[in-house]
Amino acid sequence: MHNAHLTINPAATIGAINPRLFGSFVEHLGRSVYDGIYEPGHPLANADGFRTDVIELVKELGVTAIRYPGGNFVSGYKWEDSIGPREQRPRRLDLAWHSAETNEIGLHEFKRWLEEVGSELMLAVNLGTRGTPEALDLLEYANLAEGTELARRRSANGRTEPFDVRIWCLGNEMDGPWQLGHRSADDYGKLAAQTARAMKMFDPSLELVICGSSSSSMPTFAEWERVVLTHAYDAVDYISCHAYYENTGDLGSFLASGVDMEHFIRSVVATADHVRAVRGSDKTIDISFDEWNIWYNSRYENVDKITGVDNWPIAPRLLEDEYSVADAVVFGSLLITLLKHADRVTSASLAQLVNVIAPIMTEPGGTSWRQTTFYPFAATAHNARGVALDVTPVSGTYETEKFGDVPLIDAVASLDEGTGKIALFAVNRSTDEGASLEIDLAGRLDLDAFIVTARTLSDNDINASNTLENPDRVGLAENTTIAAEGGVLRIELPAVSWTEILLTPQA
Repeated sequence: MHNAHLTINPAATIGAINPRLFGSFVEHLGRSVYDGIYEPGHPLANADGFRTDVIELVKELGVTAIRYPGGNFVSGYKWEDSIGPREQRPRRLDLAWHSAETNEIGLHEFKRWLEEVGSELMLAVNLGTRGTPEALDLLEYANLAEGTELARRRSANGRTEPFDVRIWCLGNEMDGPWQLGHRSADDYGKLAAQTARAMKMFDPSLELVICGSSSSSMPTFAEWERVVLTHAYDAVDYISCHAYYENTGDLGSFLASGVDMEHFIRSVVATADHVRAVRGSDKTIDISFDEWNIWYNSRYENVDKITGVDNWPIAPRLLEDEYSVADAVVFGSLLITLLKHADRVTSASLAQLVNVIAPIMTEPGGTSWRQTTFYPFAATAHNARGVALDVTPVSGTYETEKFGDVPLIDAVASLDEGTGKIALFAVNRSTDEGASLEIDLAGRLDLDAFIVTARTLSDNDINASNTLENPDRVGLAENTTIAAEGGVLRIELPAVSWTEILLTPQA
């Protein structure tokens, strides 16, 4: 067992934790919408056809905002197809995922579902095959109370009150050659800037997200950010980051995925701040990390990809990754990384929510269950409140093939200044050794004033997962090793584990 130490100091603040950090993502892809959130023939479906068991799980997960409707899907999407009487909505081909879209669920239906789960709508506009005029039409339809044909049409379609969407994505992954309407940074930057300025002419208080790089491994990474922000800096509020990770057989590097995410964040912040300095601006661009997760993309590319000019299935089983304990530990470490940059990452979207690389799985006509990744997200979303605290763990290191020497322990804390509650989240990346972690309260906190609890996600089989047949195989378990001694806390963290420690003030 190796030793590690960290200090919780309430004065060591990183920044306020924006609730949007615990957002998610629903794309018209695979069974995310159809047979996922929406299954009108299911015994637990409500009057709108939405599965109430899924609604309850989304509430339990604690998702605050949901990016919609894509994703790659949005780059070929005609939003007008999704409104009006269902029987009149056209069926369309989705070229992004080689599927058919019925448009049975559209803007109105999805907004009603969001109101059921208590999440904010984060809406993406199509800047792939469409442009500024269509984005403005959607904005007017969604947000104008009355007085125009589009506002009247929304009212006629059953929604008198505006949707009042506050945060908008200006396209999706436009740096990617796989994207419909893929453009150079210069061409996209001009289009995004034009669209952003027009949208702000409608409402200057809108929050707009410009597309950053689809990953830090893109050949245009950093230069893409510089160019698009040079065009649009004054008109946008966020730049996006997307990152996915998978275990390719190098477990040590996989467990260190947070190091790559951290490099990504720091590089984008540096680039954005460079553009600010060049422009002499006093405005700060934040990061919307609006796609992140564990995704076994190689499985999709090599096994599940749909092809054939006459083969356009509706809601096929796509990207239904089954997550292991190791996946959940890495997933939890990515949450730690996002919180460590809460001063600049003020919006994030777990991609995705149901069935498609998701924490929630469903069986048509049957049950639903929580994947291993559900647990770190729900725990963090419900308990990371107030401000993030830098705890700077001191631990040993281990050597990785991808990232060199990496700390065995990573951690972050939060302090809810209203209630006094402190949450600490820690990951042990060691593949073969537990850790004895000492938590120093810096002489500023009285342990006797708190109820201290701890829960850990780990298993002797790091490949264990939750399945339809065994949905509760993996979860969070009480960590009974937590103990107070001489003004410090000590706890044992198993190898390949993620742990939540809560200090809740005594009533």
